[in-house]
Amino acid sequence: MVSKRLMGVWVGLDILLLAAGAVALALSIVWRAPNVLMNMVLSNADLTAGTILGVALLATFMISVAAIVQRNHVTFGLVILNYALVLDAIGVLIIGTFVWFFTLEERANFYKLWKEATPATRIILQDQLKCCGYFNGTDVVEIGGNFCTSEAFVANLSAEDVNNFCVTPITGFADVTLNNIFTTVYGYMAIVLCLLLASLCVIKKRQEDERFKKIDAKRGGRGFV
Repeated sequence: MVSKRLMGVWVGLDILLLAAGAVALALSIVWRAPNVLMNMVLSNADLTAGTILGVALLATFMISVAAIVQRNHVTFGLVILNYALVLDAIGVLIIGTFVWFFTLEERANFYKLWKEATPATRIILQDQLKCCGYFNGTDVVEIGGNFCTSEAFVANLSAEDVNNFCVTPITGFADVTLNNIFTTVYGYMAIVLCLLLASLCVIKKRQEDERFKKIDAKRGGRGFV
């Protein structure tokens, strides 16, 4: 019989898998809310990837519940679960690595997004972050809004204060956000791999139990003593 300790570990990891899927799905939905700065940091493609990951983890949890309630001699469900966990691990690795790779050149990556943004979007960001232009006051600056009200105001901004220009506040916010995201996503990998190992242990223990039951039956149910 599978030990209570092993089953306790398996159940605990399965609950963590459920929590990981719920968090990934919830944040992917919440972060779609209109927010110019967050929408620049996380694109629709990023949020769609997060949604797919959350759904995949929740689907794997459902598979795990169906698999674990089967009778001891039925391990096919746990085998399917393990294949699903391998696919989850691949997805986690791809998404986490993609986000991490984007953080390696944040200043250049967000400069491209800044230039591609509409003038209205840049004005909103300048007002929100209290900055003008990207690298300096003449670099794709938008005159207007409540902060960068005139060219004279922009020209008088101190070049020594990095917060006067939008590259620092944008990449500062993005760095914290993206680092937290890929760290959390990589954390899901620990849950997935540990549950995979626990499932393998459960399968092995169930197979041993069934083998001993068959041996016991051949001996007339007398056991080994």
